Amino acid sequence: MSEIFPGGYETPLKAAERAARAEGRVARPEDRQVPANNPGKRIARRRKVKILIAQVVLAVVLIGSWQLLTATKVIDPFFYGQPSGIAKQLGNYFTQGSQATEFGSYWTQIETTLKEAVFGFILGTVTGIVFGVALGTSPFLSKVIGPYIKVFNAIPRIVLGSIFLVAFGLGQLPKVLLAAVLVFFVVFFNAFQGVREVDRNVLNNARVLGASKMRIIRDVTVPSALTWIIASLHTAFGFAIVGALVGEVLGAQSGLGLVITTAQNQFNPDGVFATMIVIAVITLCAEFLLTRLERRLLSWRPPSPSEAAAI
Repeated sequence: MSEIFPGGYETPLKAAERAARAEGRVARPEDRQVPANNPGKRIARRRKVKILIAQVVLAVVLIGSWQLLTATKVIDPFFYGQPSGIAKQLGNYFTQGSQATEFGSYWTQIETTLKEAVFGFILGTVTGIVFGVALGTSPFLSKVIGPYIKVFNAIPRIVLGSIFLVAFGLGQLPKVLLAAVLVFFVVFFNAFQGVREVDRNVLNNARVLGASKMRIIRDVTVPSALTWIIASLHTAFGFAIVGALVGEVLGAQSGLGLVITTAQNQFNPDGVFATMIVIAVITLCAEFLLTRLERRLLSWRPPSPSEAAAI
């Protein structure tokens, strides 16, 4: 039976299989791949290029307008800085070595804040997942511990930061703890809700088949809640950065938060905006890595309608 469509057109997949049969071999998976020049991929590439061009144009318009308005004194550069001044300030930060800030090299300040944020992110994520899964699978623990978590969540973070500073000093530990607290609640509530949303029929079937409670948690509950947990990590790392910066603003010996506070006290808006740009770049890099991790861990999940439309 011919695999050629009316009009003499043969699909690329069928052509690859026919060529393999003619050569006396079995078609391999790579032979079944759609050629790179198919119309769908060309359309997707054009869409990505258009989006990139639009993003670049928008950035140029915003930065150009900012520079123009401050240069013509429509906006006072003393308070709002200038893109050219920010670029110069960034150059000074990264080229002046140990003289870049009053506290040493700018790279040292980045390293300090990054360590605090990463350690806080890891600590908050692990504890948030553990408590979220434990309370989500145990109604008894949920009723006992749940009210205390809500009370703890109601405490203003700035107060917790002050308490941590008084208790642990000006080192990195209070910043790590503050970052961990902010991350914990984001991850905890998502993990808790993800566990509660697990299909009850699947859980019942696992119990009928004789699976132990730990086996159900490991093989059913956690994988099912993984989508919720991974989604929370994108927001959680931003909160980790915020926690580290707030702790440094309250009191620190080094860090980007201290650089921002010093620039603010010296009426140097270019220094404030320059450090904000560095923080944004760090957060975007973390977002990229988390997206790669999400694709790896959730590779089994079929694409959602929004994701399919974006392809």
